[in-house]
Amino acid sequence: MITAFIIGCEIGFWVFVLAGLVFRYIFRLKKLGKLFLYSTPLIDLALVIATVYDLRGGAEATFAHSLAAVYIGVSIAFGHRMIKWADERFAYRFAGGPEPAGKPKYGKEHARHERNGWLHHLLAWGIGSLILYGMIVMVGNEARTEALSESLQFWQIVLGIDFVISFSYTLWPRKEKAVS
Repeated sequence: MITAFIIGCEIGFWVFVLAGLVFRYIFRLKKLGKLFLYSTPLIDLALVIATVYDLRGGAEATFAHSLAAVYIGVSIAFGHRMIKWADERFAYRFAGGPEPAGKPKYGKEHARHERNGWLHHLLAWGIGSLILYGMIVMVGNEARTEALSESLQFWQIVLGIDFVISFSYTLWPRKEKAVS
């Protein structure tokens, strides 16, 4: 049940983003478009409520409950960035906006971009971890929350790997290939 709700929330997030962009650029209803875009955090709130309700109802925590925390952390940390990315492309395609700049591919700018991405990942991890710890404390039963603890450990490993990769570009920046 919770897995379907998480999938529904992810779909809902992008439906709200798309609706906001359509109203903003196609129908020229900027205020209504902003309303949809600014309402995307309500989807996160609904997900938190559903997850807590499920756990409080006696459900054993599963990987799906962990995904809810991960989704919320990622949505908060990267949400603005994702919406901005979609907005730039939508404006370019449908409203005559400027062509979106791609991410830097080489040198110090690329290294800075990668470090910034890792810092957003760290923020997502921090938010998600707080939610996971909150769920663990709320349930108060290690046997029922083992999946949450395992997910947190796995995410810490992923964060560490991302750190190594992202910061490696600071020490060994990508160089543009020589044209022959």
